[in-house]
Amino acid sequence: MGIVNVTPDSFSDGGRWDTTEAAVAHGRHLVEHGADVLDIGGESTRPGATRPLVAEELGRVVPVIRELATDGVVVSVDTMRAEVAAAAIDAGAGIVNDVSGGLADPRILDVVADSDASYVAMHWRAHADRMRDFSDYGPDGVVASVRRELGERLDAVLAAGVPRERVVLDPGLGFAKKPGQNWELLAALDGLRELGCPLLVGASRKSFLGSLLAVDGVPRPVDEREHAHVALVTLLAVSGVDLLRVHDVRATRDALAVVAAMDGGQA
Repeated sequence: MGIVNVTPDSFSDGGRWDTTEAAVAHGRHLVEHGADVLDIGGESTRPGATRPLVAEELGRVVPVIRELATDGVVVSVDTMRAEVAAAAIDAGAGIVNDVSGGLADPRILDVVADSDASYVAMHWRAHADRMRDFSDYGPDGVVASVRRELGERLDAVLAAGVPRERVVLDPGLGFAKKPGQNWELLAALDGLRELGCPLLVGASRKSFLGSLLAVDGVPRPVDEREHAHVALVTLLAVSGVDLLRVHDVRATRDALAVVAAMDGGQA
């Protein structure tokens, strides 16, 4: 899943693809490099980000989705809003990637249920401007808490009428999680698989990688974390993660080719 941020303020590449023309061109570039899905987002969820108006988000993502879907690309919309999800599906999106798992706008579950779209439910506790205040997982710890809370979201998604075979789960790396908590989750993905849905993992360029590579307490800059990310996606591929949400599609494809060759398969 290649990331296309049609935003001025995303943590990794804010402003680089914030016009329809630039975003479409970047999406096509990612497909040329081997992306199976393009994830189009019009709202930054970096820590501290403020939300755009609904009209702003619609204006950012819908034209991009319409053009890329016309190319025959499988398109996902990265949104927490029912209105945006509905418009994106009408424009050709086949996946709704909701980082809130339906908590930010429960109506989004009805939109998905009334369509043929698949749904990604991520573990989430609060909006970007407040999520740092919600990283205390109490005596149960982050692994058990995320499994329980993500299971509750899965129950809500299924109760809304979305078939299980169209649901994907995401542990929500970096969202209301301290650096060490992300590593705990990554080491315990088997527990999330027990929920019975495919897993999506999005670790690309995130701050816990920057913290891992810090020098004298200064995190590695965003655009210098790809080597560590490739090492991580290689391990995730070996472990059987179903979807990888990434910025650098070519680097990820190279890693997957190595995994396939070592496994005796075709790259």
